[in-house]
Amino acid sequence: MCPFSFPVVSQNLVTDNVSVVEGEMAIISCRVKDNDDSVIQLLNPNRQTIYFRDVRPLKDARFQLVNFSDNELRVSLSNVSLSDEGRYVCQLYTDPPQEAYADITVLIPPGNPIIEGRDEVLSEGNETEMTCTAMSSKPAATIRWMKGDKELPGKPMVELTYDKMYTVTSRLTFTVSKEDDGVPVSCIVDHPAVKDFQAQKYLEVQYKPEVKILVEFPPGLTREGENLELTCHAKGKPQPQRVNWVKVDDDVPSHAVITGGDLYIENLNKSYNGTYRCVASNTVGESFDDYILYVYDTGPSTEPAAHDSRAGEGAPRTVDHAVIGGVVAVVVFAMLCLLIVLGRYFARHKGTYFTHEAKGADDAADADTAIINAEGGHTNSDEKKEYYI
Repeated sequence: MCPFSFPVVSQNLVTDNVSVVEGEMAIISCRVKDNDDSVIQLLNPNRQTIYFRDVRPLKDARFQLVNFSDNELRVSLSNVSLSDEGRYVCQLYTDPPQEAYADITVLIPPGNPIIEGRDEVLSEGNETEMTCTAMSSKPAATIRWMKGDKELPGKPMVELTYDKMYTVTSRLTFTVSKEDDGVPVSCIVDHPAVKDFQAQKYLEVQYKPEVKILVEFPPGLTREGENLELTCHAKGKPQPQRVNWVKVDDDVPSHAVITGGDLYIENLNKSYNGTYRCVASNTVGESFDDYILYVYDTGPSTEPAAHDSRAGEGAPRTVDHAVIGGVVAVVVFAMLCLLIVLGRYFARHKGTYFTHEAKGADDAADADTAIINAEGGHTNSDEKKEYYI
């Protein structure tokens, strides 16, 4: 019985694994580092000889010789199919035979991604769900989501089909705002067999009106006798169906003219002061903007530069009478204090005068002497003078 030599993996014989897209061409290269005139052959996964040296015993014309030399056997396989996948053997005919293995992996790209949305038309603030499906690929594809230039996380689900293909479905849930109207949502499929594979769906988001009041006239402060013209701009999706003017906590002046979004009031007076509100609505909701009217007196004014009388602005800047009263009170109080001080000052000096005048009488031994001493005090009356203010 003849001994059988088992093949060994040789470092002298080398090859490379190959990944190829279905329908394209694969190249298998068997290379010998140091050949001693041994024969090189290539076997398929069933160990059938494809090439023996430069001869092809296998009757499959898809295999073609690309190069043959003492150091290399290079073969091409065109129109690769999934059935061609497997381990190919480069064999050097020695004793024992030396082998190296090249694994061919067939890549099958997914079909065109399918993107679907739960809602065709959305309203701001609502949550929506979208799905993207990449079917029949090998290996399984990965799916990414982009809303505009922002990446969003999806939830993937991978399914292995009966033909050993993979179908991947990714589910995306997010809340929309009015800024999302017209923004594309992209489903991007990543797979080694394809590049830039994606599908898009543009969002249609409806939102309640945005309202803005503009002052057409006057350009400065609103004064008595002048006219007022306001324009209300309202934008929404769908376009606002109604635009109304109202006065908060009161009625709009009876002679005011309202035409669409325009409000016109002539011959202003202070009774028209108040908050005027423009209200716009559509099927999504209602919004408003306020204008606070304050009518100033006519004639030259030292008021600050004109500005729109809006909420928080345009309040009248009048002189505070309480401040004036406070200043007057302080002045009066200061004068009273001054009078009290002066009164006490003169009272003190007058008392001293009488004390000096009776000084002689205090030291007398009896009444007669006291009278004489007191009278004697008048001898110098010319030296004492009394001044009155």
